[in-house]
Amino acid sequence: MIPELPEDLSPILRHLEAAYPNEGCGLVFRGADGTLRVQPMQNAYDRYHAVDPQTYPRTARTAYTFDGREHLRVSREAEARGETLTCIFHSHADVGAYFSAEDEAMAAPGGEPLYPGVAYLVVAVDKGRTTAAKIFRWVAGRFEAEELALLLREETESS
Repeated sequence: MIPELPEDLSPILRHLEAAYPNEGCGLVFRGADGTLRVQPMQNAYDRYHAVDPQTYPRTARTAYTFDGREHLRVSREAEARGETLTCIFHSHADVGAYFSAEDEAMAAPGGEPLYPGVAYLVVAVDKGRTTAAKIFRWVAGRFEAEELALLLREETESS
């Protein structure tokens, strides 16, 4: 069992597959009772790119960003419920499950984690189907990966 993720990954995988060919994204929260809740989020990157292409030079196919208002609303709701953020997840479309240089820069600007103790799940979605997943945790000053192939195989076979 991965402590930052629910045992049933199918809600995460379905959301990320549905976002294909763009990157999908979302959050996982832990309640005071230990229950994990998946919160799919909108990838607002294309909208931000349209307004400010210099700051957001890519597209939602190769990048993600949360809508600021949605992120604030979801975070306030989680706080009101007594939940804490445990994992941020997103997909990579047709390029594999890895923590890119951009992923790392956004997660640890200036070499310090933006969300200490929060893990990052990256799921490869190839041709619309999940094919691999890795979870990344900040350990001793850097992100370390753990493959989730066995969990992923069970989830995709049962869906």
